[in-house]
Amino acid sequence: MRVMNKFLLCAILPGFALVLAFVPQRAASGSPQNPGVESVPTFHAQPPEGPLPQTMRPELFADPVIKNAYAAAARVKKALYQQPCYCYCDRSQGHGSLLDCFASRHGSGCETCVREALYTYEQSRKGKTPAQIREGIERGEWQTVDLSKYQKPIPAK
Repeated sequence: MRVMNKFLLCAILPGFALVLAFVPQRAASGSPQNPGVESVPTFHAQPPEGPLPQTMRPELFADPVIKNAYAAAARVKKALYQQPCYCYCDRSQGHGSLLDCFASRHGSGCETCVREALYTYEQSRKGKTPAQIREGIERGEWQTVDLSKYQKPIPAK
């Protein structure tokens, strides 16, 4: 009987471990995932109902691109509120949208946040809705933002 228990234990445990290894796991957010593709980070699908947090003042930063990213973020806060951030700071920092990156210093040290904010700014100036901008961000279009254009101050509204 003892030999049979050892045999079952040796046969069942590795089998159980293999099953666990191949069962797909759900993301912490509960959103469905495609194999090899990250889920869309957290964002707000609707416009804000109340006041939004202030973005940090651009003058706090020496780098002109960072200054411009914070200045642009202040101009398009409602649109940023409805955008995901692909540095996945929703997981590491608890951010609820791209706006949170610019209500803190986080955006100043993250090129992903800077490019996404400047992409949102550019697309907003073209008349795109937050939903249309989000579709572009999800496609990765923010990666094509030319940061060299932001070495000089962006024009006043």
